[in-house]
Amino acid sequence: MKRLLLVILSLIVIIIMESSWARDEFQLQQLLPEKIEARDTPNDDGSSVLVVWSKSEAEEMAPENVQYVVLQADSPDKRFEPVKYVGVKENLCSDNPKYFGFSEKNKHWHFAELFVPMNKEFFFKVGVTDGTTTITGAQIVSAQARPNLIAWHKLNNFVILIMMFAFVILFYNLAKKNPNMFIRKIAGLEAIDEAVGRATEMGKPIMYLTGYYDISEISTICSVNILAHVASKAAQYRTRIIVPSKWPVAMSVCQEVVREAYTNAGRPDEYNPNDIFFIAGEQFSYTAAVDGLMMREKPAANFFLGTFAAESLLLAEAGSMTGAIQIAGTDSTYQIPFFVVACDYCLIGEELYAASAYLSREPRLLGTLKTADTGKIIMTILLFIGALMISFHEWAPSEIFMYIKHFFTVL
Repeated sequence: MKRLLLVILSLIVIIIMESSWARDEFQLQQLLPEKIEARDTPNDDGSSVLVVWSKSEAEEMAPENVQYVVLQADSPDKRFEPVKYVGVKENLCSDNPKYFGFSEKNKHWHFAELFVPMNKEFFFKVGVTDGTTTITGAQIVSAQARPNLIAWHKLNNFVILIMMFAFVILFYNLAKKNPNMFIRKIAGLEAIDEAVGRATEMGKPIMYLTGYYDISEISTICSVNILAHVASKAAQYRTRIIVPSKWPVAMSVCQEVVREAYTNAGRPDEYNPNDIFFIAGEQFSYTAAVDGLMMREKPAANFFLGTFAAESLLLAEAGSMTGAIQIAGTDSTYQIPFFVVACDYCLIGEELYAASAYLSREPRLLGTLKTADTGKIIMTILLFIGALMISFHEWAPSEIFMYIKHFFTVL
């Protein structure tokens, strides 16, 4: 019995010693990379370099505390300092096609991206560490970061940009030949003449609001473009138009737009600058003042076009109480439900931006509008193709297929 216990203890000691020797041998010889490369990082602004080294077959047996370490120096004669630690199963080149492409060989290489000053050569080594001991190989490589003129991984974006330019030119020329080219009917814009005509028949004014923001916002600019059309109709029918403004600059622009509309209609003497005025600059002071104005003037038609915030329902409800026909339009998604409920017509989202082209039929505006719609169709198709290729790439894992899939994937 004693001999059996002695044999068992001897076997346990031998196994422990062999595992220790194997671990020491593993750290020193098995995990050090055979090949090391350093190169400039492709597709970047010249702020980093890549250090690449071959994968070891012994990585599967490596303890969890073992890591690769990349060491850096300004000169091969100077001391190398650790700058990057990489897990033995991390940072495979195959995980980053942006830098290395889709070759099967990338599965057998690790990489580390190091941020260094531009156009200065640095020297690198790759070693192994277990947290207490660091072993480095003798091989030294060097590289320097340089900016790249073209980011090839974004080639699809460039191709789409060129396509959009081509479509702008195409639709611009088509719009010059045919200003009445098809645009989907927008009920709110079709109802403008009805609203102005109703105000004329009732002998009541029109009220027009350009929204929460100043003239620097695109939604306010679109609103002012629609105001030009509404003012033109009002001048033609000799109907009073009231434009209370929240911003002094927007007020001045609206005055000029309405003045021009009356002048073009041949009635410059009927233009009243006092009907386009600054009313209040604070959100709810502005709202209260406009609501009071609605109750006093009883306009027959209200236009709420632009970006609106919490005041949207307060304005629309007050206008509804006066019995006015109301046409609203906003790019603020949170306010669209309130306008839909409280107004007769509502321009939803991008319909506000399309209104200028819809009403004016100006070739440049029509060209950009048709291009935007075409771009949406193209992007939808590309997203669908990309989704299919990502879903089925396991059945066609070739390098060429992967590049095609990458092209149809939005970055």
